[in-house]
This record gives sequence, C-alpha cells and structure tokens, in this order.
Amino acid sequence: MITAIIFIIVLGVLVFVHEFGHFIFAKKAGMKVEEFGFGFPPRIWGIKKGETLYSINAIPFGGFVKILGEGGEEANNPRSFSSKPAGPRLKVIVAGVTMNFFLAVVLLMVTNFFGLRIGLIDDKTASIAKNKAVQIIEISKESPADKAGLKLLDEVSGFKLNGSFRAVSNAEDVQSFIRENIGQPITLVIKRNKEILEKSIVPRLNPPAGQGALGVSMALTGVVSYPWYEAVWRGVYDAVILTMNVVIGYFVLFKTLLFKGKLIADVSGPIGIATLTGQVARMGINYLMQFTAMISVNLAVLNIIPFPALDGGRALLIIIEKLKGSPVNKKAEQLVNTVGFALLVALMVYVTAKDITRFF
Repeated sequence: MITAIIFIIVLGVLVFVHEFGHFIFAKKAGMKVEEFGFGFPPRIWGIKKGETLYSINAIPFGGFVKILGEGGEEANNPRSFSSKPAGPRLKVIVAGVTMNFFLAVVLLMVTNFFGLRIGLIDDKTASIAKNKAVQIIEISKESPADKAGLKLLDEVSGFKLNGSFRAVSNAEDVQSFIRENIGQPITLVIKRNKEILEKSIVPRLNPPAGQGALGVSMALTGVVSYPWYEAVWRGVYDAVILTMNVVIGYFVLFKTLLFKGKLIADVSGPIGIATLTGQVARMGINYLMQFTAMISVNLAVLNIIPFPALDGGRALLIIIEKLKGSPVNKKAEQLVNTVGFALLVALMVYVTAKDITRFF
C-alpha cells in the first residue's frame, strides 16, 4: 500500500511538471486551455477556474492539457492552437519535455547537496566519501548469487568461514576471498537496509563467459555531498550525462529491436516502475529523488522521439508544415496519431503483462 502511494505521488509530480510545461507555454502564447487533467478519462472530479477545467481522471498513468484547436479546428479563432504560427506551437509541444529535464536538474542539485551514495571510481572522490561500502551492482540470472536471493545494492559486509567473521573493505577483498574458496560453501554477510542477513553460496568452478564465480558485479560506494555552489553545476552536469546515456540506451534498444527483432533489456511498465519505486524509497529520500530524476529524463527522451501520438511526433509534423509551407493533411495526421496511440497502448499492455509475470 505504501509503495502504491509513493508511486502515485512520484507519478503525479512527473505528470504535473510535464503538463504544466504545456499549460504555461500555451497560456503565454495566448491560447485557450480548456482542460488540465491528471490521468485519463473517465473523469472522477473537476473544478473550473476561469476558462480552464482542472480534472482528476480514473486512469492514473498520465495526464493531458486540452487546448482549443489542437485538432486543427477553430483556425480562425485567435485563441486557438491551430491559429498560431509554427514557432509558438512548437514551443508548446516541447515545453513538457523541457520541464521534465529541468525537474531532473533540480532533483540532482538537491541530492548532490544533501549527499548520495555513488560509485567511488577515483581517489579524489573516495577521499571525501563517507560510510563506504561494497555493494552489488549487477546480478546474473540463474547464478549462485541469484539463486541465493541476493539483490541489487545489497552491501557485502564480509564472510563467515568456519565460524569466524572476515570483514571486507573493497571489491578486491571479496574477489580474493572467492578465488580462495572456489567450489567450497561460503557464507556472505549481507546488510540490506537495516537488516543483517547471512547467505550460503558455493562459488562456481566454471562460470559462463562474462560472469564471475558468484555471478555478481560489485563496486565500492560511499556517500558524497557538495557545497551548494558546487551542487548547482553538478546537478546540471549529472542531468546532461544522464540524458546522453538514456538517448544512447534508447538508440541501441530500438536499433536492436528493428534489425534483430528482439529486446536487449527488460522493459518495465507501470507495475515494474512502481515496484522499483518502493524498493528505492526504502533506501531513503535522496535515492527516491535521484530515481525520480532518472524517470523524468526517461520520460523526456521517450516523449521527444518522433513517433506518432508522442510530443516528438507532433513536433515533427509542425516542422514538416514549416518546411513545406502549408499545413499537413489533418485527416492523415489524425489517422497517423490514432495508429500510433493504439501501438503505444498495445506496448503498455504487453509490458504490464510481463511485469505481472515477473513480480507476482
């Protein structure tokens, strides 16, 4: 129940920020905003303030801003979307994506200021880090670690062997101990949140290529924080790097799907994201803010992809209109957007079904 509440709050913030971008730029351009809705119809509740209806709807996975003349009608009405030049319309379309990026920047600024556990990849960062720990950052499926019930971000505190405890201070300590006990049962002492667990595992003699004896990747992490003036530019920098990585990830994902007909990674829908949100929230508010920033960037990148029914698809049609000097055929545009929306719904149903089989 708590996970569901946290997920709805996170989703609400992401949707509100995205749609508020459309809303505020439409108002600035002199367009009439008829409705600002959280979720998709049927409508549960609504209140009209001025000329705009603010509504809460039954399907909570999204939101919308309804602007007069979005479908090409009311072209002679100076308050309509369709009556405006290409420039203002394009700004309204991309405003949601822009706001999601800025939300990520703000969240990462805050997390850099208050401190966040990160991988210590250089001596300079390691020297200022607090509460250092060896954490699991990757687990191979069907590996000894996977079968033992280890989870991502578990902290490896040490080992128990013949009744004695041996602490570890870095990933190399863990690897060395494993090499000394290949094929022999060992007990890992794991810290998961505030819980201390003991996991019995036998390191494999002949692991698959690219996997270790346990089937995990580990990293030394620590809590690092910065003064406010440094946290500001680091927030911007982290958001840019995160955006670049997400863009590259989507490019590889769609390239592989298009040319090889397969997904190279598990794609999560609302259920999967809600589950992950609950897990991250239990780690602390800073982690939840960082996770929200990551989702916000993913939402921005996904929306700007030039696919029908997405913001990127609508922006592409406006650019085509500007280049050809005349509006795109409205019937063709509506047909393309309808087909695109149907494909998105089908994808949502598919990933939701996979989430149900994966998490339940």
